[in-house]
Amino acid sequence: MLRKSLVILFLVVFSAELLAQPDEPKPLAFNEFMRLVKKNHPISKQAELQLELGEAYLQKSRGMFDPKVFSEISQKYFDDKQYYNLNNSGLKIPTWYGLEFGGGYERNEGVFLNPQNNVPNAGLWYAGASINIGQGLFIDERRAELNKAKIFVKSTQAERQIIYNELLYNAGQAYWEWFNAFHTLKIYEEALSLAEERFEAVKQNAKFGDVPLIDTVEASIQVQNRMLNYQQADLNYKNTTALLSVYLWDDGIIPLEIDENTIPLTIEMVEPLTVSGNLMAQLDSISLTHPELAQYELKLQQLQLDRRLKQEMIKPTLNLKYNAITAPVGNDVFSAYNTNNYNWGLEFSMPLFLRKERGDLKIALLKINETKLDFDNKKAAINYKAIAAMNELGTSFNQANLYAKTVKDYLQLLNGEKQKFNAGESSLFMVNARELGYINTQLKYIELIAKNQKARLTTDFALGMINVD
Repeated sequence: MLRKSLVILFLVVFSAELLAQPDEPKPLAFNEFMRLVKKNHPISKQAELQLELGEAYLQKSRGMFDPKVFSEISQKYFDDKQYYNLNNSGLKIPTWYGLEFGGGYERNEGVFLNPQNNVPNAGLWYAGASINIGQGLFIDERRAELNKAKIFVKSTQAERQIIYNELLYNAGQAYWEWFNAFHTLKIYEEALSLAEERFEAVKQNAKFGDVPLIDTVEASIQVQNRMLNYQQADLNYKNTTALLSVYLWDDGIIPLEIDENTIPLTIEMVEPLTVSGNLMAQLDSISLTHPELAQYELKLQQLQLDRRLKQEMIKPTLNLKYNAITAPVGNDVFSAYNTNNYNWGLEFSMPLFLRKERGDLKIALLKINETKLDFDNKKAAINYKAIAAMNELGTSFNQANLYAKTVKDYLQLLNGEKQKFNAGESSLFMVNARELGYINTQLKYIELIAKNQKARLTTDFALGMINVD
């Protein structure tokens, strides 16, 4: 029984120790974080809505070419008499080339019916077409709107990419700020621990007279300074963690928070990046691939459509209409058809001075010129930003590699100074100075690594394409 009790006690204690062990830190990779942002962030969902908006606008514009049924009924009763009863129902089918087909059935009756509305008792069937020979022959409002809707679909694709770029750029910047803050905190945490250990050792040595008592004051000052730096670094880390949480959502509905065991990539996992041939190729084709420049191109296409439409409006209105008509015999509509039975019409109109039409055309031309100037200015600005971002990427790459060696050199100086101090050939002041130099170079190296990664992100953003795949 005693042995069983000891075994059970051991298992309980061992299980409690396992449960008490802290969870292992879980690194959150940059690419994994960016994929989560693109997949689940509400703004990412908003970006996808742009495509649906374009398709809805295209569907609306195509609806202007939908066949249309109509029915017109007009009646008048007065003094117990039916003056007239007019009925006209049919179908109209618009087509792409400004030609509209139509057909229907007309039946009219009444005591005081207008003679032109007289039809056989069985009514009249008619079918024919109308066409704009003058204004609207090559382009009209319906065709212009449909073409602009097709262009708008492409524009929504560019707009979606712009929204993605903005979201991923801000999220990526937040990640590398978090990365910088985390590793800065770890450096100050280690520096504070070393200062506290040294302070305790100096106090003990001062008690035995091995070091001057004044050294304890210097060691205490080091602890206070490093405590201050640690507290500031801890605050900065908490703030950057809170900012990073802003970009983490569950399917665009539920905001998430960074788990306390989640950490960024280690310094060893992050390789400095430089300008590659692929980036240079993207710079050469930036006019074709950048979504903001693509939007200008698409806007110019829409304005060109407006110009064509305004130019078409200068022509006179000349509409021709023709309908073949026949009276049904029983249930047979075509038995009494005769080519001599028809109605037709011609409509002509034209303003004498065309001031409105010429003014609209001039406005359309001015808008095209204005957009071209904006496009040239935007292209130059984007090219400059891309080149500047690449310059920073290349420089930060060189700086990071240079400072990696500097960190190693400072560590070598620090270790040498400690050896001299232990041999009694150096002072606590010199050890602190060497250690402070090593800490500062570590901080600078982390800053340069984060700067280099942000420069690559800025380069992709300037080129108009941030990929997370």
